Amino acid sequence: METTKKTQLFNASCVALVVTALAFATRGSFVEAWATEFHLTHTQVGWIVGTAFWGFTLAMVFGGPLIDIIGIGRIISIAFFCHVAGIILTIMATGFWSLFVSTLLVGIANGSVEAACNPLITSMYTDQKTRRLNRFHAWFPTGIVIGGLIVFLFNKFGLADWRYAMGIMLLPTFAYGYMFLKKDFPQTERVVTGVSYKDMWKAIFSPLFLFMAFCMILTAGTELGTNQWIAALLANVSSSPILLLVWISGIMALARQFGGTLIHNMKSTVVLLTSSVLAFAGCLLMGYTSGALVFASAGIFALGVAFFWPSMLGFVSENIPQSGALGLAVMGGIGFFGGFLAQPILGAIFDAQTAAAIPAGQTIEVLKAAAAGSQEAITWAGVQLKGGANTLKFVAFVPAVLIVFFTFLHFWKRKQV
Repeated sequence: METTKKTQLFNASCVALVVTALAFATRGSFVEAWATEFHLTHTQVGWIVGTAFWGFTLAMVFGGPLIDIIGIGRIISIAFFCHVAGIILTIMATGFWSLFVSTLLVGIANGSVEAACNPLITSMYTDQKTRRLNRFHAWFPTGIVIGGLIVFLFNKFGLADWRYAMGIMLLPTFAYGYMFLKKDFPQTERVVTGVSYKDMWKAIFSPLFLFMAFCMILTAGTELGTNQWIAALLANVSSSPILLLVWISGIMALARQFGGTLIHNMKSTVVLLTSSVLAFAGCLLMGYTSGALVFASAGIFALGVAFFWPSMLGFVSENIPQSGALGLAVMGGIGFFGGFLAQPILGAIFDAQTAAAIPAGQTIEVLKAAAAGSQEAITWAGVQLKGGANTLKFVAFVPAVLIVFFTFLHFWKRKQV
């Protein structure tokens, strides 16, 4: 395929990924607005938000095996139409079920983007998969930065209605739809190399693939779980806690965009092990620091999780190429499933740690209902901050486990050489 055509398809893929990131970044700011406007409980809102995660997983698991049958272009068409329908239906939502269905459509669209674009990129750049996947996935944190800033600026200028932020997502959606229009897509690497469909399925159940799939749950849970909750966990560190997510995502975007050459020249096992160490240190430091030092600790964490997702996909594509598009889809789907699992677990830990931080003689009901500026309100802010910090200390256990796993993987791979 010509270099120009490769570049056009790669750029269109990056814009499509920005849309998935915008959905991730803005959704967290809609929780309270949806609960208030539509008279929903937080449990109901949790079910709505959760559909985006398992909708993504469904699209990856079912879309992956279909890539070689119906083609990359048709999966991208599904993503485009589900994005448009999901965004418009969300804006027009009237209650629980309309929000549930529209968010599910957005989740399916997001999963379809990953299901199509990951094998598209590895098929075009067979000799630099991890490098290109890192550059592609740089646009996910970039989109989170854009989405976070949109929410921040809209609130500053009095455009607090969540529908404005949702409507903005239509612009990059129509942009990537136009960029992909009438483009010729390459065959996947599995088809080109002649690996049979049966061998692809066998590769999915190989011990190495299953090991990496389990690690994907942990790496994705560390990244997506923490980033989805970070604004709530450290809400009292800044007057605009969403800027902490913007800070983390900005560092991740720069690392993926400009660290590709470095990653390309390093062993993927070294990258994954180093990332685990940095993620562990960052989580632990965020739990023990305060003020401006939290942003420095968050920066270390960001460098740790920056290379997790694309390097996991790159490792599988390079070391288990027989798994093909299905392997990438399964890994991505399992990753978002890990992100989904992390949500209620983190929420439960946060609730428990917050309750444990309440001073003797005080009750959570009184502290939460306290008037702004009162001593009780100040106490409640301190309780929330301590609860969030302690939760991050628990989160550090996950990358600690990954350090052990990736150390084993590194030395095992060395013996295979």
